[in-house]
Parts: sequence; C-alpha cells; structure tokens
Amino acid sequence: MKWKDAGLFTLFVGPVFLAFMVVVLIPFFSGIFYSFTDWNGITGQIKWVGLDNFIYLFTDDKQFQQSFLLTTKYTVIAILFTNLLGFSLALLVTQMLKTRNILRTVFFMPNLLGGLLLGFIWQFIFVKGFVSIGELTGIPLFQLAWLGDAKTAFWGIVIVSVWQGAGYIMIIYIAALQNVPQELIEAAKIDGANRWQILRHITMPLVAPAVTICLFLTTASSFKIFDANLSLTNGGPFKSTEMLALNIYTEAFVNNRYGIGEAKALIFFIVVAAITIIQVTISKKREVES
Repeated sequence: MKWKDAGLFTLFVGPVFLAFMVVVLIPFFSGIFYSFTDWNGITGQIKWVGLDNFIYLFTDDKQFQQSFLLTTKYTVIAILFTNLLGFSLALLVTQMLKTRNILRTVFFMPNLLGGLLLGFIWQFIFVKGFVSIGELTGIPLFQLAWLGDAKTAFWGIVIVSVWQGAGYIMIIYIAALQNVPQELIEAAKIDGANRWQILRHITMPLVAPAVTICLFLTTASSFKIFDANLSLTNGGPFKSTEMLALNIYTEAFVNNRYGIGEAKALIFFIVVAAITIIQVTISKKREVES
C-alpha cells in the first residue's frame, strides 16, 4: 500500500512540482547566481564579480535608490487609498440598495482589464480627455499636464492603480461584511450605538482577517507595479516616475546589464518578503487582540 500511495502521490503531484521547478525554482536560483556576475544576458561570457553589483547599487546607482524611495512612497499611498476605497465601496454595496448587484459589477470591472491596456486607456484620458474637459469648463484641475510633470504623473499612476485595485479588494471586504452577525448590530442599535460606534467596535474587529488579507495583497501588488507604470509614463518625465520593477526591467533588458538587474531583483525580493511577513505578523496579532 505504501508503494501504491507513493505512486499516486507522484502521479498527481509530480507534474505540478516539475512545472513549479521549471517555471519558478530554477529561474529563481539562477537569478541569485547571476546577481553575483557581470553578464549582459546575451553572450556566453559570464564573469564572477562577487558583491561588486550590490556595492554599486548602494553607493553609485542613484536611479536605483530614487526608484526604491519612490516605490516605497507609492506603496504606502496606494495601500491606504485602495483599502479605504475598497472598504467604502463594500459598505455601500452591502446596504439594502436595489442596484447593489449592478454596482458591484461596475466597481469590479476595472480589475478585469489588463494593466497595460488600462494604462493606455488612462493615458488617453489624461492627455486628451482632461484637456478637452479643461477647455470646456475652465477647471484648473483638468488643465494640468498630468503626465508631463513629475508630481502629477506620480499621482496619475496612483489614481489608475487605486481605480483598478479597489474593486477586487471590495469583493473581499464584501465577503467579510456579510459574515458579520446581524444580531450583534441589532443589539448595538437597541443599546443606542450610532453607525460610527457600530463600525468601530463591532464591524471592524470582525472583519480584521479580511483586512490582513487585503493589506497583504495590496502591499505585494503595489511594490511590484510595472504595467501601469510602463504604459502610463514609461518612467518619465526624465525617469522621475520610474518605479523599482521598471528600473529592474530597464537595467536587465534595455541596458543589457543582466547581472546588475538580477542584483536589484534579489534586493527587491528580500525587501518585499520582509515587509509582507512583518505586515502579516502585526495584523495577525491585532486580530487576536480584537
């Protein structure tokens, strides 16, 4: 029986593990090796340089450092606004509204669009649509060069990312809100609690596990933003909106410095993994306390 069980296990798990190894494990460990080399990603000449790539990144590569700080700033803002908007939309569509199912569909639809396509659509809106509205209404907000200025281009990326991600986060919060016992809410209303008190002392503690999941998802996705950054601004103007993922891509596949690109990717992986682990640990402790 043991041999039979082992055979069945290998039959079902083996192909999946093989695919995982080919697609994930081998490229991952190969990338770690290349991060210690000087290689252009094309030729067969690979030169071992040890820690020189990492020393260069932290001492001389100012663009990498700027992209890292910009990505951190973007991540904090995107996490905050995506979760606030997603939770607000979830509260709205869980009310007794006749159009709540339609609203759920409308709010979730942006998540179905690919990041590149979404970026090009919003690029047209920022460049052509806002200009036309500004000319018709004279509102200064629509007359700004949204993608031509570093500050407004950054906020343009934030707007697009939050608009796309809030619908997905909304679905998770909807599932959590629907599991809140209505008996507790009715009892709190009878005791004289207002909506804010119910939200703070009953709803929020009970949806804490969903908050943990949403924070984890938005943290990981915000740090890894690439497609919207590429299609909206391509890092411009003058690399002022170049996020870390785009910087890594440019280094490895445009500048043909694959070794340095892999070194950046390895640092990126370690930072994202550390931040997400810390975030989940803190959120889990708050779940227990609440």
